[in-house]
Amino acid sequence: MTQYLRVVALGSSFAAGPGIEPVENSSAMRSKRNYAHLVAERLGADLIDLTVSGATTSTILDTPQIAMEEVEFAPQIEGVPADADLVTLTAGGNDLQFAGSMLYEAWLHKDPNNPLVTMMAPQFPRGIPAPTTEAIEEMAQGLIRIVQTVRSRAAGARVILVDYLTVLGRATGPDNDVPFSAAQKAAFRRIQDGIAQAYGIAADRTGADVLRASELSADHALGSPEPWVFGYQPTLESTAHSFHPNEKGMAAVAGALVELLDG
Repeated sequence: MTQYLRVVALGSSFAAGPGIEPVENSSAMRSKRNYAHLVAERLGADLIDLTVSGATTSTILDTPQIAMEEVEFAPQIEGVPADADLVTLTAGGNDLQFAGSMLYEAWLHKDPNNPLVTMMAPQFPRGIPAPTTEAIEEMAQGLIRIVQTVRSRAAGARVILVDYLTVLGRATGPDNDVPFSAAQKAAFRRIQDGIAQAYGIAADRTGADVLRASELSADHALGSPEPWVFGYQPTLESTAHSFHPNEKGMAAVAGALVELLDG
């Protein structure tokens, strides 16, 4: 097995791990037990975790991000050192407004007069956004640019695209964890499919490795006997964790990544 001494993690909340204790950075909503930390621990490698919840491909590449507590994060790519051996990337879901639209629709259903609904409403003037061909291509182009820029900064790094854990499966039924109608679930699954499609495009065009977390977790969506994601969290203190990877999901992705590296 190749020895990896310095691992760099780029990405959004599906990489950062909001809601998983212990917390490494509260403003980034970043866990010390996200998949990057678990992988680095298994490899005995140093880790530079640059992930920030809410990140888009743009905030990874060239746009500063204002996160929780009004803390500003520089574009994540600026933190990639020349001697990086391995760079993981999980991002793009926010480009298609995946988790945000689920959270908005959940609160709209459960508590339509909540200030959170008022705050988020301007982001979703037409409800759940459709993952158009153009939007998927734009997301893929963002991923491609990140891979290319990583390679320009760290020529010897292996880049692995890690797509998104499945949140809503075909068998996911309505309950308190999933406060969506059948039509809404179908719309969110279309976004899930669009994210997976964008990862396929980016992998094909860059030759980067891709870990299909979406396929790995197909039987662990909400409503399954062992979901790898949090359901709807109804308190303002924890609601950002809703529909994101839980401890089991992060551990599963980390295990699959180590197996991929072994192979």
